[in-house]
Amino acid sequence: MGASCLFYMWFIPKYIFILFFLILIDYCAGIFIEDTQGRARQCWLVVSIASTCIVLFFFKYFNFFNQNLAAIGHFLGLSYPDHVFEIILPIGLSFHTFQSLSYVIEVYKGRQKAERHLGIYALYVMFYPQLVSGPIERPQHMLFQFREKHYFEYRRVTDGLKLMAWGMFKKIVIADRLAIFVNEIYTDPSLYHGPAFVMATIFFAFQIYCDFSGYSDIAIGAAQVMGFRLMDNFNRPYFSKSISEFWRRWHISLSSWFKDYVYISLGGNRCVRWRWQMNIFLTFLLSGMWHGANWTFFIWGALNGFYLIFGIWSAYIRNKLSQSIGLTRQPKLLKFWQAGVTFSLICFSWIFFRAKDIHDAFYIVSQLPKGWGELLEHISTQGIGKGIYGCLGFGTRQLILPLLLLVSLNAVEAVQRHNNIRHMFAGKPAWLRWSFYYGIVLSMVFLGVYGKNSFIYFQF
Repeated sequence: MGASCLFYMWFIPKYIFILFFLILIDYCAGIFIEDTQGRARQCWLVVSIASTCIVLFFFKYFNFFNQNLAAIGHFLGLSYPDHVFEIILPIGLSFHTFQSLSYVIEVYKGRQKAERHLGIYALYVMFYPQLVSGPIERPQHMLFQFREKHYFEYRRVTDGLKLMAWGMFKKIVIADRLAIFVNEIYTDPSLYHGPAFVMATIFFAFQIYCDFSGYSDIAIGAAQVMGFRLMDNFNRPYFSKSISEFWRRWHISLSSWFKDYVYISLGGNRCVRWRWQMNIFLTFLLSGMWHGANWTFFIWGALNGFYLIFGIWSAYIRNKLSQSIGLTRQPKLLKFWQAGVTFSLICFSWIFFRAKDIHDAFYIVSQLPKGWGELLEHISTQGIGKGIYGCLGFGTRQLILPLLLLVSLNAVEAVQRHNNIRHMFAGKPAWLRWSFYYGIVLSMVFLGVYGKNSFIYFQF
């Protein structure tokens, strides 16, 4: 408990009181919900949800809504104060608020007993490995673990340390190196055309994956070292063969949270077809808004919702087309095609996630078809190396290391489709195991990018 408080206060110490306030409200609400009946239970649920959402709205969305209301007022010729508060978002606010919300909802639905020990409930909300960026745990999976005795187990501790090392490798060697190219191009899009945007967006797809899954690995590994079990948050999402499969593999704790508490609460698929599709769309709109107070996230969520709905609309046509051209008789080729299309659609949506604002996002989209002829002309007249440099501003030598890292990452993930690589190495000779471990550590020392590169999801 003390370590979690110290960890949280390292950012802005006084914000710990906000966290204590939310913990106390939800702790009391859980007990009152369990001990009361009828409308009183509903009132306490509303009090808990409202207090949590008000805090989240004030720190994360107030300025955004205020600025948009001011813009509407000015457009209509009305006088509206356009005042912006200098507010710093409390670290991990979106994550620990969702975790506390899951607790009161589960107690209300009768699937979880109210926690009577304030210290244990507080630790559930602010457990430091997952406090900043998840995984967002459910009370049924975590609360009982804080009552268990945890003993030292060599295999468990070493497995946790290996997972932490792999997470750090993904963050500082792969994600932060890719960020060099992504930041260069997305900072001033007006200097670039289609080929540069395609390269930067693909790099960003793997940057955000290695950044966020790297943090999740570190969090899960740190908890494992201490004897706690956190849920897996990623499952090789870029191997997905459909958008729906992607969202079952990407940020699993958040996707399942929205499914259980938003999508199903809206009616899920237990309703007429148009209402079912509207439930999907609204869930993804809210997911986009959760990620940030910017219209780019709103469009990103809407776009992914549209992908899923369009997939439902076009399922019959796509199946018939696959049969007519013979793809169904080539299952491996069909899976490769489906994974490629899914990856391309997801990358397109990442443009809106990464762009600074809507203007930049739509400019990048408008420029995607342009510049390819110029790239081919440069390559044909100057060769691949000078041609790429002349068109993109980056030479082949600068791109070789990031590309090799991405090939290595995907090779490891391909192996892990059937075997856990940590368990694979556990049975290998000591010289092979330690050579691999030293290789990971040395690559972080010599290939890592060090600087002020915080985790991407810290801003949420």
